[in-house]
Amino acid sequence: MYKYDTYDQTLVDARVADFGDQVARRLSGEMTEDQFKPLRLMNGLYLQLHAYMLRVAIPYGTLDSRQMRMLGSIARDYDRGYGHFTTRQNLQFNWIKLEDTPEILAKLATVEMHAIQTSGNCIRNISSDQYAGAAADEVGDPRPWAELLRQWSSFHPEFSYLPRKFKIAVIGAEQDRAAIQLHDIGLQMRRDDAGELGFRVLVGGGMGRTPMIGSVIRDFIPAADLLSYVEACLRVYNRYGRRDNIYKARIKILVHELGAPEYARQVEEEWTHVKTLGLDPPQAEYDRIAAFFAPPAFAEGLPTEIDRSDAGFAHWVDQNTAAHKAAGYAIVTVSLKPTGGIPGDATADQIDLIADLAERYSFDEMRITHSQNVVLPHVQRQDLRAIWDALVAAGLATANLDLVTDIIACPGLDYCSLANARSIPVAQKITERFADPDRQRDIGELKLKISGCINACGHHHAGHIGILGVDRKGEENYQLSFGGSAAEDTSIAKIIGPGFSEDGVVDAVEKAVETYRGLREPGERFLDTYRRVGLQPFKAAIYGDAGSTTPVREPVA
Repeated sequence: MYKYDTYDQTLVDARVADFGDQVARRLSGEMTEDQFKPLRLMNGLYLQLHAYMLRVAIPYGTLDSRQMRMLGSIARDYDRGYGHFTTRQNLQFNWIKLEDTPEILAKLATVEMHAIQTSGNCIRNISSDQYAGAAADEVGDPRPWAELLRQWSSFHPEFSYLPRKFKIAVIGAEQDRAAIQLHDIGLQMRRDDAGELGFRVLVGGGMGRTPMIGSVIRDFIPAADLLSYVEACLRVYNRYGRRDNIYKARIKILVHELGAPEYARQVEEEWTHVKTLGLDPPQAEYDRIAAFFAPPAFAEGLPTEIDRSDAGFAHWVDQNTAAHKAAGYAIVTVSLKPTGGIPGDATADQIDLIADLAERYSFDEMRITHSQNVVLPHVQRQDLRAIWDALVAAGLATANLDLVTDIIACPGLDYCSLANARSIPVAQKITERFADPDRQRDIGELKLKISGCINACGHHHAGHIGILGVDRKGEENYQLSFGGSAAEDTSIAKIIGPGFSEDGVVDAVEKAVETYRGLREPGERFLDTYRRVGLQPFKAAIYGDAGSTTPVREPVA
């Protein structure tokens, strides 16, 4: 993983000192909240319903044990004993005191971490595939390129105050584990017919009140030209993005209004100038960065077979491990979705334990996933039982990756000042309703995602089943959507009809699942069955025959 050099450390230390001075001025009254707001947002500090929330950057989701332990220490000493891992591969502390933030940021800086550009109208944390560098199916490790993009975008003078926030994701495989088609810019590493390394470039994806799937504007850009081409994409957006209307300020609106071909034409025109400016790094600089991501020294001749006589262990291995590119190794996902738990939350003690396991069994490396879990990317198969035993003792051995209880959920109205409804209680009730492991495995892959408002931080648009909480005449109301996907078969979920109460939406989810079980053909996921048979059988089961003709109502913003 990337290590700070003197320049990196000096930059972060200087920002900590600057923000410490700004906080002192705010606390003394020298600075108003209106003056302070843009400064704190650029340092990842939000003012939520009950307290300040600090969002810590975890670039492309990669961190080591000392960094993980620092997050646990901050959770224990400055929060309420836990942290919340997000869909953007970051971590949030929800109960931060303003006066403590300079000290927290200073502690983060000692382990090469920060909260810079985790908020504000800038280029946010560069995200990537949580299996990068370990997956058997990748063309190459996308993280060196993600790191190049991180360095290029940090404090970029032209892109620090964009029309709206901007999100970039990079992957290195055909299987999309980072939702690149739902990002402002999505980059997919590939090789052309001559074997040259490059990227497919998608622009204009996103969720929120106007979900859109990104468009391919260039099927192949040589890797050596990547930074200058992305710069050209941003320049066109920065020039023409709708600064007059916050609801139309994202790049997806610009691409939609211009049309993807015209946007692509303007990018190509801009690129003819930008590529002459020397923005693309020399090969030596790429090699310097890539050296930090060299594969670990994998052992050879390891056994691949393991003792599966314990049924609980065997189910966990089947569900929560993935194929590794090195023989005798596995990729392990630690689920943060126990029955009745809060999706993405981990206590300080659990954070410390995961750090210990990574240090001992995974070359001191972890990844944060887009589904709010943690990955140990390089584990010898012969160590899986020892890891499982430790996870069982810590309440972290839930074998539910990609099953109905592996729910993505935003903090919702329990924390967020923008939310209209609570997400957490709905997630908890659904996990309790489907607590039976055998039932979950029979249902199979079913990605359920919950948002507490139209901003879609819970990615409900991309759920096989999506739930959106809205305010309906002062009451929390939950709208159900079917058919979304954030994978390579990206699709936007469709609202099925009128909304439900909190308990009613849990019942509706169960009716939908049981309808699927009755209709599915061998090998079909929920999403496959829905795409084959359409919405009507599900509506009839959920609303009754009369509900099958009920008009769909779009959410009220």
